[in-house]
Parts: sequence; C-alpha cells; structure tokens
Amino acid sequence: MNAADQSLSLASLKTLASVVNLVRQYFPAASPNFTPWRDDPQTRMWCEEETLDLAFDFPGWTPKLECRSLLVQLRLKDVQHETTPRLLGVIMRGMTFDGERWRLVTIGDWHPTGTHLPQQAEITVLQEICQELFELFSNKL
Repeated sequence: MNAADQSLSLASLKTLASVVNLVRQYFPAASPNFTPWRDDPQTRMWCEEETLDLAFDFPGWTPKLECRSLLVQLRLKDVQHETTPRLLGVIMRGMTFDGERWRLVTIGDWHPTGTHLPQQAEITVLQEICQELFELFSNKL
C-alpha cells in the first residue's frame, strides 16, 4: 500500500520520516515518492494493508544500481495499531520505465536476483540499509 495512504497516525508519520532519512543517508540525491502505485481499481485489487511502500527516484539513470528508482516495500505486523509496527521483512526493487531489473529480499542470503544486478559495493549498501531498517524498527522509534 502506498506509504501516503498508511500515514494516518503520528507514529506512522514518524516511522516513515525515519525510513526516508535512513535511505537518504546513503542516496542523498534520491527524492522520496510516497505514492509509487497508481490509484486505479486494478491496483487497489492488489492492495496489501500490511505493507508500507515508498520509492526513491534518482535524478537520472544510476549505473551503479542499474535503475532509475528504488522501490522499498516494508512488510509490517500491527500496521493498523497506534503502536509502532514490527518489521517482518524488506523487499527492494531496482526499477526503470521498463519495470523491475532486480530484487533484494530479506529472506535467505539477502542477495539480489534479476536481469541487471547492482555493482557489488551497492549490493553491500542495500544490505546495510535493510539491516538498519530492522534496527530502526526494533528500537520502537
């Protein structure tokens, strides 16, 4: 679900701001996009209330990441409650106008899969971001 649609409480706004600040520490040129999904009936049919989805759009092609945008999906538990939700997992996708180029999931070895993978140094950065996201949520913001 679009992060903008989930940001109804002060706790969720604080969580969202912390996630944006964390990612922008690594990618300062990226602009956060709180509504990466279209708002149409077909997209709403696939709406997942237990996710917080946001994107980070780069000013152009980013060869080290092999993408133009970084889609971040946070799988959460207790997302509808006033307390800070618990992070269950992270899915990151490198996106272009043609669609997904790679995907990193925090299940298994945390290595990306796809047709055009980021450079190894960038993979390490993405893994660090995922680790810090888990730490961020474990500290109950």
